[in-house]
Amino acid sequence: MASTAINVNGQEYAVPVDAADESIKLLWVLRHDLGLTGTKFGCGLAECGACTVLLDGAPIRACITPLAMAVGKKVTTIEGIAPSADELHPVQQAWVEVGVPQCGYCQSGQIMEAVALLDKNPSPSDDEIREGMAGHLCRCGTYTRIFTAVQLAATMKKG
Repeated sequence: MASTAINVNGQEYAVPVDAADESIKLLWVLRHDLGLTGTKFGCGLAECGACTVLLDGAPIRACITPLAMAVGKKVTTIEGIAPSADELHPVQQAWVEVGVPQCGYCQSGQIMEAVALLDKNPSPSDDEIREGMAGHLCRCGTYTRIFTAVQLAATMKKG
């Protein structure tokens, strides 16, 4: 069986699948082959955002992304954004302080989108936050808290 090398959260992995097989999606490699279950399966159609990870810093939907697209690039998952095991990423810290999650299912994707947004634009306007976070569905309806947490994270990253 062929194997494929990918870089996830700064570490090189050899996964026991052939990247040339377009049916193999990044999400399943992350969850099943690497055990990184923080990235969630939601709709499978790239509509809900639960599976959002960063590919070379850009948010992508892992449920529809062929593994081949990750080869030679850096994949970052929710497990890889904290600076250390003892410290949360500012976005994660803001999520906790604001009390965003209810069921929590969409939260890793929301957090990854917010990380990408703030890396690209450290001081987003309210409209830029709304636009940047659009496309993520939250069944619990915590959108107001998500918005507040992104605002808080932006101030935390500055300070």
